[in-house]
Amino acid sequence: MSEHGYFGKALEFLRQNKIKVGDIIRVRTDSDYSGTVMPRYEHTDDEHIVLKLKNGYNVGLEINKISKVEYLLTTQGSQGEHIQPKFDSALLKVLLLSTGGTIASRIDYRTGSVTPALSAQDLNASVPELSEIANIDAEVLFSEYSENLTPEHWVKIAQKLDSLAKSDYKGIIVAHGTDTMQYTASFLSFSLAGYPKPVVLVGSQRSSDRPSSDAALNLISAVRFIVKCDANGIFVAMHNTESDDEVACHLGTRVRKNHTSKRNAFETVGGKPAFIVSQDELVRNLEGSYFKQKEYTPSIKVSTRVALVKYHPGYDPKIIEDMINHGYMAIIFEGTGLGHVGKTMYEAIKKAKQKQIFLGMTSQCIDGRVNMAVYESGRDLLHLGVVPLSDMIPETALVKAMWVCANNDKNIENIMRTNIASEFTE
Repeated sequence: MSEHGYFGKALEFLRQNKIKVGDIIRVRTDSDYSGTVMPRYEHTDDEHIVLKLKNGYNVGLEINKISKVEYLLTTQGSQGEHIQPKFDSALLKVLLLSTGGTIASRIDYRTGSVTPALSAQDLNASVPELSEIANIDAEVLFSEYSENLTPEHWVKIAQKLDSLAKSDYKGIIVAHGTDTMQYTASFLSFSLAGYPKPVVLVGSQRSSDRPSSDAALNLISAVRFIVKCDANGIFVAMHNTESDDEVACHLGTRVRKNHTSKRNAFETVGGKPAFIVSQDELVRNLEGSYFKQKEYTPSIKVSTRVALVKYHPGYDPKIIEDMINHGYMAIIFEGTGLGHVGKTMYEAIKKAKQKQIFLGMTSQCIDGRVNMAVYESGRDLLHLGVVPLSDMIPETALVKAMWVCANNDKNIENIMRTNIASEFTE
């Protein structure tokens, strides 16, 4: 019989020592370990117990090597209750909004899969260090993996943030899944341009009860950033390295997820992160001109009649003609090198231009700028009306076009060429 994933010798060890999942204990093996007893996968051995250490890491301890067990206390979390931290008038207020994702997930210890389970309140209570930095309020907007988020979700997040623009919060954290976080960050950057507070999207590559979770440090660092920074706007806060020494705060329009699983998967394209949070130190990498306060002019609409086309040899131009027939307003090309597509595309591009569809060019290269004046093929595309978009990230260009088409469809090209939220680097 299994209990929280423990069975056999491991379950008997817990019962003999009167230990329950959620209790905080100190054990001695070759070293001393103190931490919270965690559940285990149902389909694992019965030779180990798992502790979550104070630094957020999980450690598996072989029960045959445990020479001493000392009971410390029972956590409130194991009883399904959380003690709300007292309000400290000396601290600033920060709001934590949860939308779901790995940072708001736990392991299903029956199957070993990650499932959405944590509320914003759980996130706050599971990282008690937060209450020492700021007064944290928490609210759940929705609970979805980020691959399930749609532009309609972006609008809901933006509308919620807009309603808080004049609140007494120093800043707002949005807990968000990592897979599409850069899209949401881009939309918020454009739709809430000039927002008078720092908004930090925070994710986790590994859920809070997995070994080497990055959830706690990312959250703590995001709150520290909000409390200490003098910059407003939309940021993404994630590990800066594989170790637990730094968290990077990236501009919302210049960040990209460049690795599937590393804790430092997010990187600023074309430069350094805007800020680095290292313990209690906040390092600024960008000049103050990036953060000059603009007039706050929210424009919270989005159009899905925009396509991101990744060109490849053999791409069927009839797909472009289908977009024309379906009433698309803009097409962002992710071209090769300096911004090229093959000649087989020219006729379809000409038809799209005749229908007054905006055509923008970005590059498949991770870094560098589009320059369509270097080669003949690029100049041909310029002549056909394709607009080079400098070093704008393709996903950012897509989201910007979705925003522009919904809010100002009569002047798409001029706005796409205008630097609104640092989407172009200086």
